[in-house]
Amino acid sequence: MSFETIMKQVIPYTEITVSRLIFALIVLVMGFILSKYAIHVFRRGLQKTRIPDLTVQFLTHFLSILLYLIIILIFLKSLNFDVDSYVLGVSAAIGIVLGLGLQDTFTNLTAGVCVAAIRPIDMGETVTVNGQTGKVKSVGIMSTELLTLDNQLITVPNKLVWGSSIVNMTRMPTRRVSVDIGISYSSSLEKATGIALNLMKTHPLVLKEPEPAVVTTELANSSINLQLRAWAKTEEMGTVKNDLVTGIVDAYTKEGIEIPFPQMDINIKEIKPKEGRKYTTEQDMKVQEEKIVLEEGLNVEGLY
Repeated sequence: MSFETIMKQVIPYTEITVSRLIFALIVLVMGFILSKYAIHVFRRGLQKTRIPDLTVQFLTHFLSILLYLIIILIFLKSLNFDVDSYVLGVSAAIGIVLGLGLQDTFTNLTAGVCVAAIRPIDMGETVTVNGQTGKVKSVGIMSTELLTLDNQLITVPNKLVWGSSIVNMTRMPTRRVSVDIGISYSSSLEKATGIALNLMKTHPLVLKEPEPAVVTTELANSSINLQLRAWAKTEEMGTVKNDLVTGIVDAYTKEGIEIPFPQMDINIKEIKPKEGRKYTTEQDMKVQEEKIVLEEGLNVEGLY
């Protein structure tokens, strides 16, 4: 039997000739060799860039799966299999999976474009987004990075940035500084207000317009609660607030304005046993305690 005859023989139970099988195997082997070389070159090229190793590994793995899938399809096509229908089916399935899996990706991409165009936040601004507070480090197409005061990096998807309320703390050039403090009812409210106003008006970083103000916010159980309101430049408000907190305490102490503190007075009354009994039972103790509470009550003073 000649070599040409052997090549034309059909493999039993199939319609594949020996020559077609050998050709398909050569295509398969060469395809795997070329794909490994292509993956190696691709990985080396990515490693020369600043792309993180995790991203390089992910992209390389994705490329290898894609190339191997293409090689297997070419191998089956070389064996005269009808792979077109399978390709269409797989493509449709992949399209559905990608559509569902990348739904959030497209949403984040669209939200990133809106954030970049309308600019509710910008680089270096201190904001509160989706309950997270920090300085804006970067605004990417997929996510926004915030840097907290204790140097923690928070990554927020753009869809949460665009889809939630944004509090921008540094966009406006001026901010109001509010300091809460309480004075006792025995102290002079007029004197306490005058001291607070003088403290704010003489501070070099407090703006003249709008004028500083002192308002009474609450008549609490043991104190009259006041709030100092002063306006300052946004970048100086931290210094102003710290100076006002320490300054008002020192000023009130020097001027004899009492700043009350939480306290509680409890009166304890001795419970004597009933006549004819040497000891007091637990039931008698409870009855006597309830009687004391109802008749005398507890003298409780507190600052709330």
